[in-house]
Amino acid sequence: MCPLTPKELELIFEKLDINSDGFLTLEELNLLLERTGFKFSIEELESLVGKKSLDLSEFMFFYDSILNHKNGDVDEIEEIESDLLKAFKVFDLDGDGFITSQELEYVLKRLGMWDEEKDSRSMIYSYDTNLDGKLDFKEFKNMMLLTQQPI
Repeated sequence: MCPLTPKELELIFEKLDINSDGFLTLEELNLLLERTGFKFSIEELESLVGKKSLDLSEFMFFYDSILNHKNGDVDEIEEIESDLLKAFKVFDLDGDGFITSQELEYVLKRLGMWDEEKDSRSMIYSYDTNLDGKLDFKEFKNMMLLTQQPI
């Protein structure tokens, strides 16, 4: 799995910081961990983290410690990455390495998950960090890890 850049970690931090107070509570952090396959109780997480909330630099340190932790979780993380790449390819209909709003809408319609009230362009825009109007794999991965409900 490719490590995330500090800018990507900052984006994730901002999305997780629901109340925008500059700190991630253990509950906010646990949302991300649960979505990436880690299961902790709040008490276990507090014991692991050592405090009840994290600022951005502490969140980055926590990420680094998880990334560098070699206790067998690497296979699970690589499996998640592989699953996300497979999902990305489902949406990348023309195989150019990007998901356009048209591809997103087409696939969601085929899956029976499209609601006419949705706007595929705004869905793309929400996670399009380089503002090119489409999602590359990193942006798609961030979207999938940050989205609380299916798109």
